[in-house]
Amino acid sequence: MAIFRGAGVAIVTPFFEDGSVNYDEFRRLIDFQIENGTDAIIVCGTTGESATLSEAEHIEVIKFCIDHVAKRVPVIAGTGSNCTSTAIMLSKEAEAVGADGLLLVTPYYNKATQKGLIRHYTAVAEAVKIPILLYNVPSRTGCNILPETAAYLCKNVPNIVGVKDATGSMAQTIKMMSLADGAIDLYSGNDNEIVPILSAGGIGVISVLSNVAPRETHDICQKFFDGDAAGALALQLKAIPLCDALFCEVNPIPVKTALEYIGIKAGALRLPLTELEPEHKTILKKAMKDFGLPVAD
Repeated sequence: MAIFRGAGVAIVTPFFEDGSVNYDEFRRLIDFQIENGTDAIIVCGTTGESATLSEAEHIEVIKFCIDHVAKRVPVIAGTGSNCTSTAIMLSKEAEAVGADGLLLVTPYYNKATQKGLIRHYTAVAEAVKIPILLYNVPSRTGCNILPETAAYLCKNVPNIVGVKDATGSMAQTIKMMSLADGAIDLYSGNDNEIVPILSAGGIGVISVLSNVAPRETHDICQKFFDGDAAGALALQLKAIPLCDALFCEVNPIPVKTALEYIGIKAGALRLPLTELEPEHKTILKKAMKDFGLPVAD
């Protein structure tokens, strides 16, 4: 059985101005997501600024999220690292505090060969029992899980069950699914590709957009599942200008600003990320209003 089906939010980690985690606002954001139809919460991913969380903070944020969600929806913990032993440690800690699944980004900076990826992911998977999604985002990591490698891992490692695909290459995605023989639970990692990925056999999205538009992101998926592909596509196309605005600077800079515009105090970014540029604030606010979000002037 899949960890989840539909729209999972790659949730922001709210911070105070001094950089500490704002757990009161994190609680509000979690409740806002669940009340508006989010199908799963993915905590401590790229959008949650996991790269600048200490290991202690990383585990604490995961535990807080799991405890507050209290089984209302599945919680998937981002526990990837470019160090296999660190990924194993974080994964074991996330399992111990009750995560429903794990999201493991490809090793970044030092990268890996395809053989190295197989050994890395297999080692992490053998250290835990809960299901694992591979996260393929070569634009961030400089490391690409080739279709043959993804299919091998999902077929041969029992608790590696799927892929968050943010390659931006539908040709690669289609090839991967053609090799998978049904063994891959496929999720879009790009909000502008939800319907194309669903059409390729996907079962959902791990979404930045969902931070500010959880109901609409859920509905894109649900309409498709209900057989209303035209309705899903119409919502997808309507969301494209907002998706573009949410990536006008590196994620999660724009989405943290967008949350402020709808009244959720996402707070400061940790360096090296910096505040959204004024001209991009104008673009973002207009895209949110045009999409129908309740943006304060």
